[in-house]
Amino acid sequence: MSPIPVLDPDDPRIAAFRDMKERDLTGRQGLFVAEGEVVLRVLASEASRCAPVSVLIAEKRLDGLKGVLDRLPADVPIHVAPQAVLNAVAGFDLHRGILALGRKPDAVEPDVLLDRLPERAVVVAACGIGNHDNMGGLFRNAAAFGAGAVLLDRTCCDPFYRKAIRVSVGAVLRTPMAAGLDAGAMIELLAGRGFEVLALTPAADQALAELKPARRTAILLGSEGPGLPEDIIARCRPVGVRMAGGFDSLNVAATSAVALHHVTTAQLAQG
Repeated sequence: MSPIPVLDPDDPRIAAFRDMKERDLTGRQGLFVAEGEVVLRVLASEASRCAPVSVLIAEKRLDGLKGVLDRLPADVPIHVAPQAVLNAVAGFDLHRGILALGRKPDAVEPDVLLDRLPERAVVVAACGIGNHDNMGGLFRNAAAFGAGAVLLDRTCCDPFYRKAIRVSVGAVLRTPMAAGLDAGAMIELLAGRGFEVLALTPAADQALAELKPARRTAILLGSEGPGLPEDIIARCRPVGVRMAGGFDSLNVAATSAVALHHVTTAQLAQG
């Protein structure tokens, strides 16, 4: 590790990190910005599907991060700046003091992705998730409960947006995924690979708690408010999370956690 001192926020070597509050690298040359120690540790780990490109950290964080920085490839530059310079680069007070630039993994065709999964598997599928906090929470839950993949339709936001990556605590960087899909085609693909597709909707007659999941199960989630379109629900098995006090629905990230816990626990119990 050979840290590169940066004393000027206009240093061209760290231009990609500049003014992150107003813009994001998502969609530009396949790059993304990651923030915080937890995410950096994932990016530098063998579990990451993404490649680190460069790092920018506050001087005060250097000694504590030596272990993780030493795991980065030798050609990844590590820029070190005073906190004030780092704040000026980012465009806000970056209390965590850690930024990294990464490269997205090569896209994988969804059929190839599903064919790689074992006989017993759980997949998370999503339609119309536009909130980056929810997207990050969905990926965090998928990783925590062992989902084999995440499929996103073309109306979902990009999971590689900085806030989504941060909320996911790095799960976006390590989870197999396919994005930009047509929702109907996604359901057909899952069914063709032996997955029972569960459409989570508060209008369902069947309660999730009563469900005995198939060995291959896909959990389909829609956006908060409108939820899943009726024609999409009609092509799946509708299930709902029963709630008290007249509540209609949970936050979509919370719903994913409840559904994943039930399905994965029930699958293990079935043997």
